[in-house]
Amino acid sequence: MFSRFKPKNDMFYELFTSSAQCLADGTKTLTGLLEPDPDIPALAQRMVELEHDCDRITHEVFRTLNSSFVTPFDRSDIYLLGASLDDVMDHMEAATHLMALYGVHEIPEHLREMIDILDTCATVTADAMPRLAGLKNLEPYWIEINDLENRADHTYRTFLARLFDGQLDALTVMKFKDVADEFEDAVDSFEKVAHVVEALVLKES
Repeated sequence: MFSRFKPKNDMFYELFTSSAQCLADGTKTLTGLLEPDPDIPALAQRMVELEHDCDRITHEVFRTLNSSFVTPFDRSDIYLLGASLDDVMDHMEAATHLMALYGVHEIPEHLREMIDILDTCATVTADAMPRLAGLKNLEPYWIEINDLENRADHTYRTFLARLFDGQLDALTVMKFKDVADEFEDAVDSFEKVAHVVEALVLKES
């Protein structure tokens, strides 16, 4: 009930928007894996650069938080939102790093679908973050992210079933499972971001 009296610190909203845009840049980089004969080491290096960019934004969120006497909403929520956005990039970068280390050359269809889902998650999140300042029209965002996470769960489980059907050698199974786990964790982190936003809206409305 007192939210309308809180001073607005636009810096937090700008930083969250920048962080979400960094994730969108990351998933667009991931879609390069869907091209014929992708240069996976080069894509992995680009993801490292983007991960560093996201880290800088996250550190600025925390620095601003620590130096602000009054914040637009609860400090713990600001911290959790910043950390959750950062987690998405960490998992996506880890996936490409593993692919480069493992010498993966072919992207299985289920992993391609996971990349598409991640790209949609990033687009939806980047579109939603600028609306955080007004806490308006955000419900469609977290509903869509939840639907995307359910799709990702189904894709991930189906992929695991294929991996363990005995057609592949153990080393190949291990490699693909490690990559799939990181993609799945990245989608889960997108959903965590949406949950934080939903809780903010309910708390502040």
